[in-house]
Amino acid sequence: MSSTAPEAPARALDSTAIRADFPILQQTVHGQPLVYLDSGATSQKPQAVLDAEIDFLTRANSAVHRGAHTLAGEATELFEGARATVSGFLGARPEQLVWTSGATFALNLVAYAIGNATLGRGAPTSTRFALAPGDELVVTESEHHANLIPWQELAARTGAVVKHIPVRVDGTIDMDAAASVIGERTRVVAFTHVSNVLGIVNPVAEIAALAKSVGALTVLDACQSVPHLPFDFDALGVDLAAFSGHKMLGPYGIGGLLGRSEVLDALPPFLTGGSMVTTVTLDEAGFLPAPQKFEAGTQPVSQAIGLAAAARYLDAHGMDAVHARERVIERRLIEGLREVEGVRILGDAVGVDRVGLAAFDVDGVHAHDVGQFLDDRGVAVRVGHHCAKPLHARFGLTASVRASSSVFTTDDDVDVFLDALSGVRPFFGVTGVTGAGA
Repeated sequence: MSSTAPEAPARALDSTAIRADFPILQQTVHGQPLVYLDSGATSQKPQAVLDAEIDFLTRANSAVHRGAHTLAGEATELFEGARATVSGFLGARPEQLVWTSGATFALNLVAYAIGNATLGRGAPTSTRFALAPGDELVVTESEHHANLIPWQELAARTGAVVKHIPVRVDGTIDMDAAASVIGERTRVVAFTHVSNVLGIVNPVAEIAALAKSVGALTVLDACQSVPHLPFDFDALGVDLAAFSGHKMLGPYGIGGLLGRSEVLDALPPFLTGGSMVTTVTLDEAGFLPAPQKFEAGTQPVSQAIGLAAAARYLDAHGMDAVHARERVIERRLIEGLREVEGVRILGDAVGVDRVGLAAFDVDGVHAHDVGQFLDDRGVAVRVGHHCAKPLHARFGLTASVRASSSVFTTDDDVDVFLDALSGVRPFFGVTGVTGAGA
């Protein structure tokens, strides 16, 4: 088995019944029932989320925070109600949730805000984030580009340097190396909760403790954990966490940055303009407190309302039950992949907590060819480097195939996928194991 950690007691989810809540899953692709295994890229939306957005747009559509008429008041109430719902679902308070267009924006917000603090912008308390040449920004080898490139750019602007914590051959974080990489010059430690390639749940508490011991800011990429695990921001011990709505059954164009209040209060704003100011003259401006000081411009109102519906939908099923169900899917997926000749799983760790996601290489067949073969049989997977090129280089690859599940994934979905995958190498005339798949 790929996971041996004990599971919390949870009621069993009926994924077949849940699947009926998702209109898009009722269709066929190339004459075959759709098997959607690409939730790591974007999840499908239940009818409740679609209805929530449509209801707002047809009944209360209006700009928030800037009108005295009835629709504006109702829109503002729904918008801030959505903030309370989503923050509560994630174990935070409303004032700890900054709306963003997604996790990429949230992570760039933090990096650019630190850059502004380095330039002397913000309140006196912002100087705690100022960087000096030689200061260190630490990431892991398993980061999505969205949690790597912003730190590279920040280093280029400030003279700081980016260092990384390696992953072992089984995909787990090398914690011995982490203890030596994180040191007295470390100012930021940015790392993923769950790798979008490996599916392994990383040891957040241990990494956060190392960062805290040297006074470094911790930034968590929670895109692949929020939809699949019970998530309690305050209990995790990190300073900031970014997440994406469209990966947790919600709309596109919405996500968030969760932050400890003292951190959000001290960080200077990144995007400026309307809606985030107190007073403005031709010479200077004053800014609202967090979270509004990070929310310049027109707000994603219908998207936030749709995301709140997604949070309610997941919460109604119970995240303990969601994760327990994903553990069943993960075992079926991993164990099935191990039985397909010529398949090598990236990060095939044993005895670790995982979500229902696995990336793999098929020896002798390019990932894109595998994806097209599966698509012809109604199975949707992801192919490419999944915005994690350094991690693929770690495993000697330029691309892989990724299958990723969600709350609506059934046992039959996995079985159809595995059956189709077993026909890939024979179809392309590949026999034996000749290279990377060994």
